[in-house]
Amino acid sequence: MKLKLLAIIGLTIIASISFASELTVKSGSSIQAVINQAKDGDTILVEPGYYHESIYVDKQNITLKGLKKDGKYAHLDGQSKLNDGIIASGHGIIIDGFKVTGYKGNAIMTQGANNFKISNNLIHAAFYGIFPQFGKNGLVEGNTISGADDAAIYVGMCDHINVIGNTTFENVMGLEFENTRHSLMADNLVYNNSTGIMLSLIPGLPVKDANNLVIRNNVIRDNNLANFAPASSIAASVPPGVGLIIEAADDVVVKDNTFEGNKTVAVFVTDMYSFGLGGDSKVEPYSDNIKIRENTWINNGNEPFGSLGDLVAMTGQSGLELLTTGKERTSCFSEQEDFSQMGAKKWSICGDKVTHPDYKTAMLDKPIKSVKYTAEQKGRLTYLAVCTGCHTYNTVLHGPSMQAIKAMYTDNLAGLKDYIEKPIRKRQDFTEMPPQAYLGKETIHAIANYVLNDLKK
Repeated sequence: MKLKLLAIIGLTIIASISFASELTVKSGSSIQAVINQAKDGDTILVEPGYYHESIYVDKQNITLKGLKKDGKYAHLDGQSKLNDGIIASGHGIIIDGFKVTGYKGNAIMTQGANNFKISNNLIHAAFYGIFPQFGKNGLVEGNTISGADDAAIYVGMCDHINVIGNTTFENVMGLEFENTRHSLMADNLVYNNSTGIMLSLIPGLPVKDANNLVIRNNVIRDNNLANFAPASSIAASVPPGVGLIIEAADDVVVKDNTFEGNKTVAVFVTDMYSFGLGGDSKVEPYSDNIKIRENTWINNGNEPFGSLGDLVAMTGQSGLELLTTGKERTSCFSEQEDFSQMGAKKWSICGDKVTHPDYKTAMLDKPIKSVKYTAEQKGRLTYLAVCTGCHTYNTVLHGPSMQAIKAMYTDNLAGLKDYIEKPIRKRQDFTEMPPQAYLGKETIHAIANYVLNDLKK
């Protein structure tokens, strides 16, 4: 009797365990359909072929793996019609091995996802190539990205992120940390962009600082492409010909990089006001404690151009490695022969000791504990990921303002849900909205409810 009881208990325990599965998407099938069937922890293998769809992943610990055979990729192609390639809000997501082209918004975006890995993807033609936002403990590694109207890799409001071993070219910006902390860029090849790398602190965002950043062992060369960002975007103000811009970020180590052939200046350190950004009473606007150490400088600043180039030309100084504007404090650079600077007279010579971590990795030793999002959180995060690319709160972008939408659908939650899922063009003066059915009814409900009941300026 005792043995029988133990056997029953054992079978009950085994039956309660959920085992991860490996699912395969055949060429010509829908990746989203398989994701919808998947359970937390599953691996989804996508065979080579073309997939014309937007993908949304809100499940936990999903591995999304593109297979490559005979030089052919699992190829996500937005055909210049769809906004986003892959958007993921599930923690522990792995996105690996895809070719992603022809999306108007984000090629790959994680929104609020922790413990993520985005690796070995080939991306061309999007507004943002890879865009993690509101995430912690993530890795962006081994990707090749070109043709981004803003940044090839754009890390926004994140903590403990490694950006390692990527290649970015022919973008407005090669790499960017925006309002991001405790993060590392290392071993990247950044060339033929308008600006190579940008570390920025933007006012008016929920995260109010950008600090403890390490830029190490990158090749940053020939970033002289004319800025082709849309005139309405902040990226349009990024000066061409610059290897690295540090705008209001603090506690930055720039070490062991090669700066070569950046025609305006190798490194530009500035503040919010000098960069033309408005103030924020909760934000300290200056770049402090910058350490520029043991870098290699080759033929920078010899043909300055653009508005920043005009400023440099007025000084009559050429061949600049370092240009500073604003009121940065407690910064230093290495004493090197033939190092040319302007505006850094108050900077000291760096000693051997670095006063904050020169990260070997910025990631945490263990995955952070992450809980599933509430419906309100899911609505907010997906709104930020999907909707804000075309809609602002109170002004017209590509579509009407959210204030106008709230007024139109005040007491009609069902109507807004239907429109998000299957939009019908109502006005010729706005861009036609792509269908968002791929998000699923639960997420669309969360977005609509957030817009009508919780969204504030």
